[in-house]
Amino acid sequence: MKTVKQIELWLNNVPGQLSDISDILSDNRAVNVLKSAGYKIKTKQVIACEMPNHPGGMNVVLKLLKDSKVNLDYIYPCMGTGNITVVILGVVSVKKTLKIMEDNWIKVWGDDLYHI
Repeated sequence: MKTVKQIELWLNNVPGQLSDISDILSDNRAVNVLKSAGYKIKTKQVIACEMPNHPGGMNVVLKLLKDSKVNLDYIYPCMGTGNITVVILGVVSVKKTLKIMEDNWIKVWGDDLYHI
């Protein structure tokens, strides 16, 4: 299954928390180090897909999900270069959503996302 791993992290709502995390992660592997440091985390498989970087481009993917009755829990941008934007999709039906993407020629990234 071609997905990427998202780390969900809970922090206290105080100034500097994200900076402290950045210090911890600067030279280490995220999941093991954060757990060792006592942070509450979990990982989740999410879908990283490309969508056109123009007005209405996001709706190409959103309409496919709507028409297929896939509920989108959340979406956020990952990166954009030129005419392509990569977004992260959080869905319950990962396998179904991947099949929809494949059937409609939507490029989905896996672990190779972190190497570009």
